[in-house]
Amino acid sequence: MRTAPYLYAIAIGSNRMHGRHGRPSGVVAAAIARLDQDFTLFNASPILLNPASGGAGRDFANALTLIESPLEPAAMLATLKHIERDFGRRSGRRWGERVLDLDIAAWSGRRVRSRTLTIPHPRFAERTFVIGPLAAIAADWRIDGVLTPRHLAHRLARARPSR
Repeated sequence: MRTAPYLYAIAIGSNRMHGRHGRPSGVVAAAIARLDQDFTLFNASPILLNPASGGAGRDFANALTLIESPLEPAAMLATLKHIERDFGRRSGRRWGERVLDLDIAAWSGRRVRSRTLTIPHPRFAERTFVIGPLAAIAADWRIDGVLTPRHLAHRLARARPSR
């Protein structure tokens, strides 16, 4: 196992009530606490409320954390899936409601592309609920060695003017 930690950007989302944590924003706050417990939490964005997309039903609570871990991406993904199951997530519709969704948006290592995992996340640069929080806590991080979250957030703001 690697001794120097990697930095991971973990996107967190919820749009279902939870018996213990309550509303989706409470689920996201509990997930941030769990990531802090299991890893070295470097930073966490504020929790945002966002409209659902892709037929996911109810609106989402979203946040993004930066964590440090010596785990390689496949092991990190397996750990995140285990946390989702601990929160009550079950397999279902791809774009359906979910009590907790944890995605690796980016990491400090090289690009990853496999059948089960792609880092950076294939659509992270198009998602304001990922880029906005990432820009708030790591504005100058070079994702994939090229663009920063600040740059990507500016691009999204120009592409989608506020109403």
